[in-house]
Amino acid sequence: MGLADDLGLRLRPPNPAQRLVQTVAATKAGSWVFSRTLPPLDSATQRATGRTLPEVFASLPVVQVTVTGRRSGLPRTIHLVAIPHDEELAVIGTNFGQGGTPDWVLNLEADPRATVSFRGRSFDVVARLATPAERETIMSMADRTYSGYASYRERIVNREIRVFVLEAAATD
Repeated sequence: MGLADDLGLRLRPPNPAQRLVQTVAATKAGSWVFSRTLPPLDSATQRATGRTLPEVFASLPVVQVTVTGRRSGLPRTIHLVAIPHDEELAVIGTNFGQGGTPDWVLNLEADPRATVSFRGRSFDVVARLATPAERETIMSMADRTYSGYASYRERIVNREIRVFVLEAAATD
């Protein structure tokens, strides 16, 4: 059993309405709007219902990842699409196709320890950059999970998109 199984995370194909939401979210305008509105709305929705907006409206497997702020040292929780990879999960630093590297990527690079949570289950993980072969496999699975990843890669030309594998942390 892997981390996705332990969390109860399952990939589900989107229905036609969810595919439409994914298509809109993948556009430059859609991703710009979602990058600014989704984080606060998603956090409130997740607290109230236990599910995230992308999970409900776009059939995307979203987990909460808590990292340590590289400057503040405080916990920072973000919602990220999780891609099952072998026995682990992968997360991709696309920042909704925006130009800048997301803060959570920089935080993981500074301290790779994190906690991943999904529907009330949480596990400590250690993040590492995917190898080139893993990256190719993960991006292929990501494209099948969310059509927006291909659009994001086309728009992001001034930085490398980091792909992390989240591995279960060793228990003492």
